[in-house]
Amino acid sequence: FKMAVCLQQRNLSEAVKKCKVLVVGAGGIGCELIKNLVLTGFNNLIIVDLDTIDVSNLNRQFLFQKNHVGRPKVEVARESALLFNPNASITAIHDSILNPEYNVSFFKQFSLVMNALDNKKARNHVNRLCLAAGVTLIESGSAGYLGQVTVIRKGESECYECLPKPVAKTFPGCTIRNTPSEPIHCIVWAKHLYSQLFGEPDADNDVSPDTELIPIDEYNNDENMETLEKNEEGHEVTHRLSTRTWMEANNYDSKKLLQKLFVTDIEYLLTMDKLWKTRKPPEPLSILTHTSHEESSEGTSTSLVDQRQWSIPECIDIFLNCIPALRERQLEQKELIWDKDCDIDLDFVVASTNLRAHLFSIPLKSKFDIKSMAGNIIPAIATTNAVISGIIVMEALKVLAGEFNRCKTTYLPKHPNPRKHLLVTCPLLKPNPKCYVCSPRPEATVKLNTNTVTMGTLQDKILIAHFGMVAPDVEFDDGKGTILISSEEGETEENLPRTMAEFGINDGSRLKVDDFLQNYQLIINIIHSSDSYEDEKEFEVISEDKFELQQNNKRRTRKRKASDNPIVDESSKKVRLQVENDIETLED
Repeated sequence: FKMAVCLQQRNLSEAVKKCKVLVVGAGGIGCELIKNLVLTGFNNLIIVDLDTIDVSNLNRQFLFQKNHVGRPKVEVARESALLFNPNASITAIHDSILNPEYNVSFFKQFSLVMNALDNKKARNHVNRLCLAAGVTLIESGSAGYLGQVTVIRKGESECYECLPKPVAKTFPGCTIRNTPSEPIHCIVWAKHLYSQLFGEPDADNDVSPDTELIPIDEYNNDENMETLEKNEEGHEVTHRLSTRTWMEANNYDSKKLLQKLFVTDIEYLLTMDKLWKTRKPPEPLSILTHTSHEESSEGTSTSLVDQRQWSIPECIDIFLNCIPALRERQLEQKELIWDKDCDIDLDFVVASTNLRAHLFSIPLKSKFDIKSMAGNIIPAIATTNAVISGIIVMEALKVLAGEFNRCKTTYLPKHPNPRKHLLVTCPLLKPNPKCYVCSPRPEATVKLNTNTVTMGTLQDKILIAHFGMVAPDVEFDDGKGTILISSEEGETEENLPRTMAEFGINDGSRLKVDDFLQNYQLIINIIHSSDSYEDEKEFEVISEDKFELQQNNKRRTRKRKASDNPIVDESSKKVRLQVENDIETLED
């Protein structure tokens, strides 16, 4: 009703028709959002999304149907949206928003940008480009029954990175199936595999790679794994059988399953060229080279056996031995439920996890580590996405009506609040003056050992992985303008294996970092420390306030030493202790 009243305003109605909108993401929230936009009267949309449609999407992404499986989401979303509003101009771009062509100039053409993304890296990237282009961004997200919408405008509200985000506890299905990059992704995949083979199968959790349009002459079709047919539009589509159906057809043959999961499926993934433009491609398992154990567990202390990392041959043997044992239990009990305290259940997941990790060049984990990391996955809820997408459009109408002061951050909690409200709204907060992205002069402080941390670690783990940069250039603020890292291929590759100390970087050094793709500059203050970190962490990122406190404490210490005063200031000790306890630590 409020939306209808808003659109009766002539000026707003014209603004909606003329507004050019960029929608990033055509998945759960994206489908609902695109439908809402065209029904509201938005006639000029550009949609960017890299994914293709999988069977598991069909229970909540209602612009897609079974005959669309395998096609790019943006293309089908465009076709479906035009059925609601044939007069709309919708451009579908099947690509990653991280690619260089989607730069500041690209973003400046839009009146509004709406995020419907499922990962932090892309959100950070779009946030920075919108800030640089001066375009209002409407950010959103959902997790199970929870959802959130907020509005970001440079200088007027918090940006996406003003406050640190909690570590994500859920993972997009496409990441699990296609592009794992962390051990936890492989653990989730292995647990899904267990359920598909021996438990209650769920299409959302199938472990087979997503399908993509692949010409018949580019992929060797295996009748036991897939069928090739034409959909209603005449496109040839490869339909992958579910893992359970495939396994039943092959009589639960463990060797065939090993070949399918770790060789054939990986070869299939490698045909999807766009997935590997910015990622290291996986390597199919060389089964013939892993025919005997490289190392033995004999002689290992019983108390430490679970903390030993299995070799790949061991993982293969354990995987092959677990299949018939679990199949026998399944025939007796119908459907199994994975239990981390059951040895054979855990062994199957550990072996599957490490085989998967090995193919994607991800560090292997011990049985102890995998048991402690395994957790539950929150499902996607269609109604949550519908509610969130409706709120996005309402906030967009406020922006176009020139009423940014009325915009809110809206939360959708799992249960109504004490006032029985299901939607909870809060005023937009002002930008964080210490934000390392949107403040007038962004700065950050990193604590590390300059004698051991290499320039490669600085580039990959600190600048790209933590600070979310895409193509960083690093200059040493030493008065000479020494270039340490260049985004131009081949210019500074010889620097990457060398330690930071070899370039004269030590305690108090300052680095100027520039990511031209994001139009983003950052000053990094280096604190040298030889402290050892737990869990193989190599650095700590410290907020500016904590950095200033530490610097003040250092100055006080130097003054006391200079005056040869043996008295220790108890208040300073408390401040130092508080700072040390409050340091924000990042896992590498």
